[in-house]
Amino acid sequence: MKRFFLVLDAGTGSIRSIIFDTLGNQIAIAQYEWEHISEADVAGSMGFDFVRGWELARKCIRESIATSGINPAEIAAVSASSMREGIVVYDGDKRELWGVANVDGRSGEEVSYLKKTFPSLEAESYAISGQTFALSAAPRLLWLKNNRPSLYEKARYFTMISDWILFKLSGELASEPSNAGTAGAFSLRNRNWDKREFEQCGLKNLFVPIRESGEILGHISAEASNETGLSTETLVVMGGGDVQIGTAGLGASKLGDAVVLGGSFWQQVVNITSDAKLSNEMLLRVNPHVVRGMSQAEGITFFTGLVMRWFRNTLGCGKSYAELEAIASRVPLGSHGITPIFSDRMNYGEWIHASPSFIGLGLDESKYNVASMFRSLEENACIVSAINLENIKTFSGVSPTSITFASGASNGALWSQILADVTGLEVRVPVVKEATALGVAMACGIGAGVYKSFEEAGRNIVKIERTYEPNMLNHTQYGEIKEKWLKVYSKQMELVREGTLEPMWKAPGV
Repeated sequence: MKRFFLVLDAGTGSIRSIIFDTLGNQIAIAQYEWEHISEADVAGSMGFDFVRGWELARKCIRESIATSGINPAEIAAVSASSMREGIVVYDGDKRELWGVANVDGRSGEEVSYLKKTFPSLEAESYAISGQTFALSAAPRLLWLKNNRPSLYEKARYFTMISDWILFKLSGELASEPSNAGTAGAFSLRNRNWDKREFEQCGLKNLFVPIRESGEILGHISAEASNETGLSTETLVVMGGGDVQIGTAGLGASKLGDAVVLGGSFWQQVVNITSDAKLSNEMLLRVNPHVVRGMSQAEGITFFTGLVMRWFRNTLGCGKSYAELEAIASRVPLGSHGITPIFSDRMNYGEWIHASPSFIGLGLDESKYNVASMFRSLEENACIVSAINLENIKTFSGVSPTSITFASGASNGALWSQILADVTGLEVRVPVVKEATALGVAMACGIGAGVYKSFEEAGRNIVKIERTYEPNMLNHTQYGEIKEKWLKVYSKQMELVREGTLEPMWKAPGV
């Protein structure tokens, strides 16, 4: 009897293989950190190493199966998720030619060219797809055409990275709305490619078929079976972009459901209708949900988890995250006035972040230390999340009454309470916090016929472990801190814009 699902989660910082049973219980996991390729002669480049990536994926699969002790024949289905925006390009024989990870920034000149030559194109494309040029596929493929013409000449297809994983497992090329939608050239309303952007940019047709999350793509190929140990009887099922399928993994399948995913990047997501009119300001992203007929308004807090990893590794004095949070819990609200400058609030139309720094440090060692700096980072992540959620409310008219908080950051009790206090909303933390992987397991279950939909899977699988109610006195104080942060960040951005400091990150063409 086939009683298990295997999930591959290709994140910004690592690749994981997780095995679940059909009730959503995690059985085994294997994980390896990976690095993306920075080309010496290409500013802003973050290439995707599909050769090394597949080596690590195979290794994860074999190790997770070995750890679980199960027979691979018992795995009913396999699916995948990935960092969104990352793409892989193939030739006519479906051999990989080129790939970039999610925040690759090499296409600045191409973005500038498109904005100058076609001044209305970005706004027109945003109205259809909910995406700007910042991380979409068209400028990157135009860079390939301009700078690697021999590769572009061979190019016949492109997919997202999760689709690439499923291709390596099945030999079939396809994409699905939640991840493909982040590439641009995609219709939120129709949930399929909209080729006009590529045509206007002078790009050829590189599109693969669109299949919905949970649809069967094929079976494990003989070649992949030899490489991974998986059975050729195991189904390969369409997965999704990490955020969209992660929210499904939290049971967020109804209009108005709100989620904060606290991973390498933090995402604040609210479910809206697929025919919502998009704002001309382009502050927010709008993406297709994995749930059919629904989209999601999204704010992004850049590098939050990666900043925490940097802090732990460089200033954390050898302490674990749990130990750092324990000492931070003894620091008073406001972290003695320390103001971290890392991710800005979301401004999708002009995406740039100030130079990383801590403002407001003093020389009193009892106040200005590792504990207070760590707490200030937790507070800052929640403040930026609150601002993004407020902008989503203004755009969509949706007023969430609670937040489901998941991924690695939700393991922190202090962080969860701070999020409740800063937003003024109830925060619910699920039993399974790695929501992206669980959402992919749900897709496996739909493909294998165990569940009819993500909604049904959520009702059967998702359980809440603990709930945090906001302290409204703290909420008031955090409102004042938020206003101070906005002023300080604005001043820091002036130094970036005048060229005195380098930004932490900026979108191509900014």
